Formats: sequence, structure tokens, C-alpha cells
Amino acid sequence: MNHWAATAVIVANDQAGTSAALPVDEVANACRRLVADVSVVRTAYPGHARVLAAKAAQDGADAVLAVGGDGTAGEVAQGLMTVWEAEPWRVGPALHCVPAGTGNSFYKEIWQDRPWQESLVLALGPERPPVRRLDLARIEETWETVLLGACSGLVAEALETAAGLTRLTGRARYREAVAATLRTFAPHPARIVVDGEVIHDGDVVLANVGGGRYRGGGFLLLPRSVLDDGLLDVCVVTGALDPRDLPGLTRDGRHLERDEVLYRRGRRVEIERTDGAQLAFESDGEVRRGRTRYVLDVLPAVLPVLSPPQPS
Repeated sequence: MNHWAATAVIVANDQAGTSAALPVDEVANACRRLVADVSVVRTAYPGHARVLAAKAAQDGADAVLAVGGDGTAGEVAQGLMTVWEAEPWRVGPALHCVPAGTGNSFYKEIWQDRPWQESLVLALGPERPPVRRLDLARIEETWETVLLGACSGLVAEALETAAGLTRLTGRARYREAVAATLRTFAPHPARIVVDGEVIHDGDVVLANVGGGRYRGGGFLLLPRSVLDDGLLDVCVVTGALDPRDLPGLTRDGRHLERDEVLYRRGRRVEIERTDGAQLAFESDGEVRRGRTRYVLDVLPAVLPVLSPPQPS
């Protein structure tokens, strides 16, 4: 076997949205046809993927595969970042994602709609593929890193709803969760600040910061976003827009044509709920409660990710 990667670690989340439909053993077997030394480690609790990824980096793996959804990919990215920040001289492993979650937005961002088997061969084949060094964001209050994006309001509440829809999987689960959430959803008062400038102070349906163009697999919330331009894109859907119109508008980015929607770029973004209530907030698909304010700063060009070969 003469492939570029000698060692790979698969970090698998058996609790991800569609993991039952994508056996980890199948991924491991496919990986072993491409890499001589493959190990599989499984998450046992929230945050465990971060620990496992950090260990893989410290042990010198060439590639780390995140098998799960956006939350798993985000935790693995955090683990790799932990090692890089502690030991910046270390040449860390590159990340590859195998989609097995509810939204799989990060996989779609890098590999579009390629089957995971095809992307695995391109990522771990004989020739090392291009490695993009992606920007991340850091949440100031928790010191966590954000891979794909963070959002207040409708997206965060829909993710809470999705956790209870066990009869559905994948993108269908998230679409149903959005529909169910919209039946009782109400905008929240918030102040959004980008690089020191208040861009909105009033009712908000959602404020999305990223990162990737897609959320929930098929919602194009940040259509102008570039993952490695050194900036965070910010989309604020104000309370003047009927929330029921948003799913249809974000299928193809038409929400940016509406006056009720603001779009900015910057290096530091502050989202604060102004009525004192807890802000519904999520990052990389994981919901967080308990705070009224979150601040995100860009971390430019810090995460190596295996990417498709460029057309010749």
C-alpha cells in the first residue's frame, strides 16, 4: 500500500442522527483499504470527541475522520485546535468528515453531495489531496471553537425540537423540526454588534455567524461565505420578516434580497438578548442555554481539512 496517509483515527459518534444507517464498521473497512494503520474510537459522552481527537493528534495520526454530524465534526476540530495551540510547532493531522448526522452541513460544504465512499477515496487515496486551512470562530464566554457556525433564535430552537423527533433521520428530521418550531416561535429582542458597530437593535428571528454557507444540511443562510477568507459572515433576520417565510427563502439564498435581512462580515461579532431572558444559541449543531450574550472572534486559517482535488 503506497498511499500518502500511513495512520488514520476514526472518531465515531454512535448517537449521531443517522449513525444507524451508516455502520462505523463499514467506514472502517473502507478506510483500511486505503490506510495501513486505522483505529476506531467511539464517543461515550458529550465532548468526548474533542478528547479523542486531541489524543489522535498527539499520537501523530496523519488524518482524523469524524463520523457523525456537525456537532461531532465541531468537537473533533476543537480537539485538533487544542493540540495546535498548546504545541504550535506540531504538524497536526488533517480532518475529514463522514456524514452521519442530522444536517451534515460541514460535509456538504466541503464535498457537496458526493457519496461518502467517493470522498473517502479522494481524501485518502495515493495522492495527498489539497489541504485547506479553514477559519474557525471562538466563543469568548466558553473558549470553545466553532467550525461551521453559530446561531441564535429559530435555528437553535429547531435543533432542540429535532432532539425529540426520533422517528426521523437526516435532513428530513431537521425540516420537520423547523416546521414544528415555527408553529409557536416568536422573535426575541437582541442587539447585534459587528467589529464595534451596532448593526441591529430590535426583534430578531435569528442571527447566524459563520463559517459555512449551509445550516441544517439544506438551508443556505450564508450564501456569500468563504471558509478561508479570514472573516466571519453574519446574517441577521429581523423580526420584521415573517418567520414562516424563512425556510423557503433560505433554500436558495433569496432571503438576502429582503430588506428585513442584514448581511455583514467582520472579525468580532456580539449577540446579546436585551430583555434579560436566556438566549437560545447553538454552535455546530449543539444547543447552549444559560446566557444572555455570546461573543465570537475569528481564528483565521487554523484548521487543516482534506478537500476535493481542484479541476485541471
